[in-house]
Amino acid sequence: MEEVSLKGKHLLGLQGRSKEEIELILRVAKKMKRVILSDDKKIPYLKGKSIINLFMEPSTRTRSSFELAGKYLGADVINITPSGSSMVKGESFRDTLLTVSYMGTDAIVMRHKAEGAPLYATKAVEPIIINAGDGAHEHPTQALLDMYSILEKKPSLEGLKIVIVGDIMHSRVARSDIYGMTTMGADVHLAGPRTLVYPELEKMGVTVHHDIREAVQGADVINVLRIQLERIDEALYPTNREYARIFGINREILQLAKKDVMVLHPGPMNRGLEIAPDVAYSDESMIQEQVRNGVAIRMAVLYLTIHGGDGSELAD
Repeated sequence: MEEVSLKGKHLLGLQGRSKEEIELILRVAKKMKRVILSDDKKIPYLKGKSIINLFMEPSTRTRSSFELAGKYLGADVINITPSGSSMVKGESFRDTLLTVSYMGTDAIVMRHKAEGAPLYATKAVEPIIINAGDGAHEHPTQALLDMYSILEKKPSLEGLKIVIVGDIMHSRVARSDIYGMTTMGADVHLAGPRTLVYPELEKMGVTVHHDIREAVQGADVINVLRIQLERIDEALYPTNREYARIFGINREILQLAKKDVMVLHPGPMNRGLEIAPDVAYSDESMIQEQVRNGVAIRMAVLYLTIHGGDGSELAD
């Protein structure tokens, strides 16, 4: 069997990624988490490498975890945002990419409001491009950390009923989750209002529901998406109170799932809207652990794409 390698490869999304590539990232992330939990979090595998975090949209979890991931691996990491760069003076996106790439950068971690911006970057500059979210297209490392979080409690993704609830139409997380989880053999279900969850999505190999009770019946995992109020047209969305009543994940709805159900959320949460506070902080919730797992996954991605290898040199 041919050895899987991600060295020098961009990570733009999970669409088209093989099961073997995903398994490699998840396997290395398990070793990286041991580093995070240890007293000495520094391992020098990216010493001498430079990483630029180019975030054109606000972010707390993703940007901070990529920064920590790079630093834990020994790389030099610089954060760039529009307000702190020459973009406020009118510098184009392309010129910004060229500027940072000619500084000897090895990888650019990028978040952008426009779908396809990371793909454009791969054609404009030489460094490895890692997509940290592009519009409503993909957010691959979030999906990877979602899968990793599930595997901390479940032996496999194969055959698990995973329900993704909420604003599917605007969610890059949902798309990456669908691509990754179906590749790993999960039975993926989508649930939400008809205006935000189209029946055509079933072409992606998932089951669509507009009845939340039907969707979560017997679920192994419920992944609750943030309602993206800043992106939703009022015509597509009921009132917050109505949404919470019909589609919010509360204790009553949770009782319909399996007893050992896991609850995920990519954050930030609209507590009381898409998820009740007593569910968000319940024993079933993995939401806070997802944050820690995000650092492990991003360490794995940076290590595998920049350094290369299969993680065999890392301590078990």
